[in-house]
Amino acid sequence: MDFGTWPRLFVVDVEGNGANPPDLVEFAAIPIEAGRPVPQSGCSTLIRPPRPISAFATGVHHITNHAVDGAPRWESIAQAVQEDLQGAWIAAHNARVDYNVLRRHLPDWQPAGVIDTLRLARTTYPAAPGHSLDALLAYTAIPLTGISGQRHRAAFDAHATALLLLNLAGHYPTWEALATVAIPPGMPGHAAPDHEEQTLW
Repeated sequence: MDFGTWPRLFVVDVEGNGANPPDLVEFAAIPIEAGRPVPQSGCSTLIRPPRPISAFATGVHHITNHAVDGAPRWESIAQAVQEDLQGAWIAAHNARVDYNVLRRHLPDWQPAGVIDTLRLARTTYPAAPGHSLDALLAYTAIPLTGISGQRHRAAFDAHATALLLLNLAGHYPTWEALATVAIPPGMPGHAAPDHEEQTLW
């Protein structure tokens, strides 16, 4: 795999407050450059949501209402986030979730394309005992010692997903071959079939 052919890409992860639809309480975006994640060039921030964080959500990501008391509101950082992501591809594990949440929070933004490591892993490792992020990290034995933080926090999960993406990329000869498998149908970057019938309507 020639990583020099990759487009500008951020691996993203979001954490929510447990509301329906969810408000963001944490966001991270880590760029992949020259075949490696570069967290120091990315973004990771807590966000103070308009509604309280539920006890269930706190039990998952361990972010409390007290922890976000001094965090910025989404409205104060949304423009900067959109400028960072503008024109780039994004990748995430079960990417449709992260994509839909970000699109709701950034209605004027559209990524160049969406890579789903869950979809990619199901094709690449069909014999894996599971395809959750935890199951795949265990199956591939990807070293996580260099990642700061903890599982279910946005920066940690984005960094771990970036490492998983690079591991999966080693099974594909080109970016195009990887993208053909990894882009969910109907998502940005997905090409319509060449044989699609052309009509006036």
